[in-house]
Amino acid sequence: MNDVIKAITERRSIRSFNAQEVPKELIDEIVKAGTYAASGRGYQSAIIIAVTDKKIRDSLSEDNRIIGGWNEGFDPFYGAPVVLIVLADKSRPTYIYDGSLVMGELMLAAHSLGLGSCWIHRAKEEFESEKGKAFLKSLGIEGDYEGIGHCVIGYYDGALPAAAPRKENRTYYV
Repeated sequence: MNDVIKAITERRSIRSFNAQEVPKELIDEIVKAGTYAASGRGYQSAIIIAVTDKKIRDSLSEDNRIIGGWNEGFDPFYGAPVVLIVLADKSRPTYIYDGSLVMGELMLAAHSLGLGSCWIHRAKEEFESEKGKAFLKSLGIEGDYEGIGHCVIGYYDGALPAAAPRKENRTYYV
């Protein structure tokens, strides 16, 4: 089995991270991999915001918690120290698919570098809010972007979870 297929079959969503800081060099590698995701007509409609500032990360987590309706104190980012926000340009007909492919590339890249990751939803709602729009504007991001997801990354706490058995009758050959 080659390294790419091995990473695909071994990658798992991690929901328990330790506080160890992720080196910037690894974050840069993961983000770069995300920029190579396939996109409709090669338009590259998705953008990535790398959040490593704890105060901003915690604010995003709290917004996500409120949107998700969880009790106070719950961290929907599971303690991950890094959040890679993926948004995509809504003017492109393939924007959701483009952003989803970026999310997949980010998670595979993180796994290949010994890090855990998890796709956290509710970015759409977060960046439709006035607070989310103001955050984008503060970064100089203009345009009509939709939040696709938050890719949280970090060093996982504990062992890598085992794969769930694959369901049968999901593949058909003609």
